[in-house]
Amino acid sequence: MTEPTTTRLEPMPGDWRRALAVVAHPDDLEYGCSAAIAAWTDEGREVAYVLATRGESGIDTLAPAECGPLREREQRASAAVVGVSEVEFLDHRDGVIEYGTALRRDIAAAIRRHRPELLLTLNHRDTWGGVAWNTPDHVAVGRATLDAAGDAGNRWIFPELTEQGLEPWDGVRWVAVAGSSSPTHAVDATPGLERAVRSLLEHRTYIGALTDEDPETYVRGFLVGFAESAGKRFGGKPAVTFEVFGR
Repeated sequence: MTEPTTTRLEPMPGDWRRALAVVAHPDDLEYGCSAAIAAWTDEGREVAYVLATRGESGIDTLAPAECGPLREREQRASAAVVGVSEVEFLDHRDGVIEYGTALRRDIAAAIRRHRPELLLTLNHRDTWGGVAWNTPDHVAVGRATLDAAGDAGNRWIFPELTEQGLEPWDGVRWVAVAGSSSPTHAVDATPGLERAVRSLLEHRTYIGALTDEDPETYVRGFLVGFAESAGKRFGGKPAVTFEVFGR
């Protein structure tokens, strides 16, 4: 019998200058792709973050009114570690984000504001590799981001955005989904991996509520473990993976 072959991951497209990452919660990007973002900002590329919520419902021991501002501060500090200074919040309610035209409109508006060539989001499918059930927020935001890439370029879908001075932007060339169980491309995580660890560690309050393990041990084990596993399909180099949809 012949051994099954493992499909090699392709390098991410490199001919772009601006990226926009759209996710549901603080820490969503840090749990998977901030090593890639650190490498990109090192190269002089522009990356901005848009978060649908402030993660205000994410910690059982903190009321939303206290938790939201705290998690926003942690997210801004986390983004700064990997060279991202633009962080926006759309103020949808954490835990009950609804997929629909309102969410698509908000994301399309963000795409028109930032005018990226590369759009990033998180796993929009029902499960994480068929092993764990995904959250409704991730599914809604991921799917809406994929749809909003087209909405942003069509002046007739949300004409009110043009009336607000946001001209259509049809320049998104790729949508890259982090955390996909069907990745197609990867980025060498080596240059940004230590900063990715520090970036996730900025979410101190959330991590403290999530695990009793030493925070750095927990974070390093999670990020390095996934990067090394992905590297088996990327020439043995630690990697951040994406499922890339061209447009």
